[in-house]
Amino acid sequence: MKLDILDTDGKSTGRSLELPQDVFGIEPNEHAMYLAVKQYNAHQRQGTHKSKERGEIAGSTRKIKRQKGTGTARAGSIKSPIFRGGGRIFGPRPRKYVIKLNKKVSRLARASALTQKLAQGEIKVMEDFTMEAPQTSALAGIVNNVAGPTKSLLVTADYDKNVYLSGRNLPKTGVVRAGDLNTFSILNCKSLILTESSIAKIASSFTTEGE
Repeated sequence: MKLDILDTDGKSTGRSLELPQDVFGIEPNEHAMYLAVKQYNAHQRQGTHKSKERGEIAGSTRKIKRQKGTGTARAGSIKSPIFRGGGRIFGPRPRKYVIKLNKKVSRLARASALTQKLAQGEIKVMEDFTMEAPQTSALAGIVNNVAGPTKSLLVTADYDKNVYLSGRNLPKTGVVRAGDLNTFSILNCKSLILTESSIAKIASSFTTEGE
């Protein structure tokens, strides 16, 4: 499928670009996308949650009441989970939430997300541009011209410090290098803006050598 290449004012340059069919024209696999998003969200968790069990509570070891004759259940420790201030039963412990995903499934998920975005008309291609210095308002104007006032993700071929710093403080705009593009970031935006040179980088990331 061909898309018009836009300039920084959001107008057509008169040129078009053919998107790779094996990346932007496959049969979307929803389950693969689900697994990729699940993996991404799981990897955002620190896993440092911890609560104290009865053996870790600081308190007296004295038997709090006699064994028999009280008319209530026997109790031998103030650190018992049934008492206020006692330990917690089966509380959370530090753990890793890492989910393994095969490379082929990861590639399939990204290609499915890109294909879905293209089918929904949410992919824009713009010519390569550079910025003399970081300027948030200038980048905001470029993104608004190309995609409008929607949640957008700008994909560049390589790391551009000025572009990255300009978009770092924009609440509805993200800037990512083509090699770092993932399924979650694709699906989490309304408009995906691809620079002209980034498309080749995206296509190369689907090969075994580029992974």
